[in-house]
Amino acid sequence: MRETVRRAGWASVELLRAAGLALASYLSIGVVIFAAVAMATVVGAGVLPESVLLLRRTAGYKRRLVGAWTGEPVPEAYRPLTGEAFARARAAVGDPATYRDLRWLVAHAAYGWLLVCCAMPVWVYGLLVDGVWCGLLKQRAVVLPLIERLVDLDAAWSRALLLPSPEALRSARLAERVEELSETRAGAVAAHGAELRRIERDLHDGAQARLVALSMRVGLARRAYEKDPDAAHKLLADAQDQAEEALTELRHVVRGIHPPILTDRGLVGAVRALAAGSGLEVSVRDDGVEDGPRAPAAVEAAAYFVIAEALTNAAKHSGARQASVGLVRMPDRLRVAVRDEGRGGADPSGGSGLLGMRRRVAALDGTVEMTSPVGGPTLIEVELPCVW
Repeated sequence: MRETVRRAGWASVELLRAAGLALASYLSIGVVIFAAVAMATVVGAGVLPESVLLLRRTAGYKRRLVGAWTGEPVPEAYRPLTGEAFARARAAVGDPATYRDLRWLVAHAAYGWLLVCCAMPVWVYGLLVDGVWCGLLKQRAVVLPLIERLVDLDAAWSRALLLPSPEALRSARLAERVEELSETRAGAVAAHGAELRRIERDLHDGAQARLVALSMRVGLARRAYEKDPDAAHKLLADAQDQAEEALTELRHVVRGIHPPILTDRGLVGAVRALAAGSGLEVSVRDDGVEDGPRAPAAVEAAAYFVIAEALTNAAKHSGARQASVGLVRMPDRLRVAVRDEGRGGADPSGGSGLLGMRRRVAALDGTVEMTSPVGGPTLIEVELPCVW
């Protein structure tokens, strides 16, 4: 009996919320009517979109209540209200979701109170009947559970009235996808610009400076060759050292663009070489990546740089001695997992390295997930779409 009363109490709270929302519906209906009448004036063009936004928030709150009660979310599909006042007003009037929400608002203003009124006598009779039938005779309650059925009825009606049409859902998902791709493209452009600036900086501060020094030393050696052969010999030796350093700088820049080892050894071989030089005890697990056709060059490069960045961060910041890298070949994607046994506590949204990693993966429509609880371990999981 105690459990029955508790569940009926929670159901009554939901009904009271519905009643409160029904009371707020009267105010919302008044605001919408005022905005519709004011559309004849210039002021109405600014009031109507705000009224529709209020209507959307009210319907959204009901969607959350229904989703919390049933465990199944109620999707929404709205057209964005952007632009100038008249453009926003036209978008609000032309959106079928506006009329769907209005239909729900008017209906809920009636059945929200009706269901609460029905619950009151159920409580009275339920406490009497179930108090004897369930409390004394230890039988299953028959009256108080009806209150939960009333909440189920409210949820079913609200879901039916608020659920968008399949066409609206497809349009909303398409709009979300376009927005996501626009953000991804902007991130890819930003990452590309940052990469070009890095290459320019490395060439200017590294290889170019060394080549200028090399040219000067060769010129000095040429002038001193006839007068002081020993000094010329020393200058040529220094010039050779400068040339080797410049070549090293150029190789470093080239590896930053596309590591040659990827072309020579493939992804698994390149990752093993990367792990061997990371300064950590790194185990590399390959699940079908080395077998069969190779992934596209862009996918291999993105996976390589993600692993390189993750291992570099682990060696610098985590205090770990061991790490592991997993490469998994899936039917339509490549999955990469990097785990270190360090102290954890890494901020998933911080650091330019992590930001660059996310941008590089997002440019290929991939996903990055990072978990790093305090005390470790830190796990970075990346999935890259791939056609094998």
